[in-house]
Amino acid sequence: MSKTILVTGPDLDPSAAQLVADHGYKTVHTPPYADSAVISEYLQQTGAEGIVSRMGRLDAAVMDAAPQLKVISKHGVGVDNIDIQAAADRGIPVLVATGANAVSVAEHAIALLLSCAKRILPLDAGLRDGRWEKPGFAGREIAGSTMGLMGMGAIAQATGRMAKGLGLTLIGYDPYAPDSAFEELGVTRCDSFDELLAGSNVLSLHCPLTPQTRQILNAEAIARMPEGAFVVNTARGGLIDEPALLAAIQSGHLAGAGLDTFAVEPPEADHPFFAEPRIVLTPHIGGVTRQAGARVGVDAVRGIFQILDGETVAPERIINRKLLAAAQAEPAQMEK
Repeated sequence: MSKTILVTGPDLDPSAAQLVADHGYKTVHTPPYADSAVISEYLQQTGAEGIVSRMGRLDAAVMDAAPQLKVISKHGVGVDNIDIQAAADRGIPVLVATGANAVSVAEHAIALLLSCAKRILPLDAGLRDGRWEKPGFAGREIAGSTMGLMGMGAIAQATGRMAKGLGLTLIGYDPYAPDSAFEELGVTRCDSFDELLAGSNVLSLHCPLTPQTRQILNAEAIARMPEGAFVVNTARGGLIDEPALLAAIQSGHLAGAGLDTFAVEPPEADHPFFAEPRIVLTPHIGGVTRQAGARVGVDAVRGIFQILDGETVAPERIINRKLLAAAQAEPAQMEK
């Protein structure tokens, strides 16, 4: 049996790579954003028993190409690039590194908000082009505004703590989160997404991308937001109807947006967001810090070896736990 862990991406923090080596395994890396065929080829060539999922989609075809595969561990928490049902059907647990990159992503969310609200990028560009744009300029305070948190997981909570330090009031919507997640942070719980939209001068997205949340921020939703509001997205680009967001900013209904993620990554060179200075863009790097990379990498690798060694894994880390249980129960029911 090959003692190999496949990393779908070009790098892994040295501390995580050392943990792999300490277990007598080696790491093999795919190119960045490799497609399913390339990942399948790597799995067949290496016989890898575990995958650290960073870039590229892991679908049923990939899993079928690797009957030896025992576990997939996400380098982070977003699993929209993994077919978790297909993994469950094949008895493969999918793990997430819950909370490991929360501080880094939260800092980035606040940085995007401040860059938009304070017009940092266009003012910097104007100054470099020889323009002194102080006469006639009117900035905007965000203290006293209301930030709406869509989702109340670890990243949203970290973002909320930082936002409170800037003087923002917090509201939130997450039908799956316990009341304690709201109460501990002093977040007013909204009963619906519509209520969240109506009260958000800043809407910060922190929910997973699912069939139910895909393009949840569409034209109708944006129309319910207050005029002059901002949108910040450090979660998944597919949560936003991108043409609708652009139209709302160009019409003046929204004041701007700070986006760390796109519906398709990387975006095409002629993506219309690039021509709109009121949108601040970064290449999905909110959680890509040295500190977060170490925590996430080690958590991802540790989870793999917990599975391979038959150790107990915290239930909340197995994202397809219920699907696995259902898949295991189905054959028994068929036998009856």
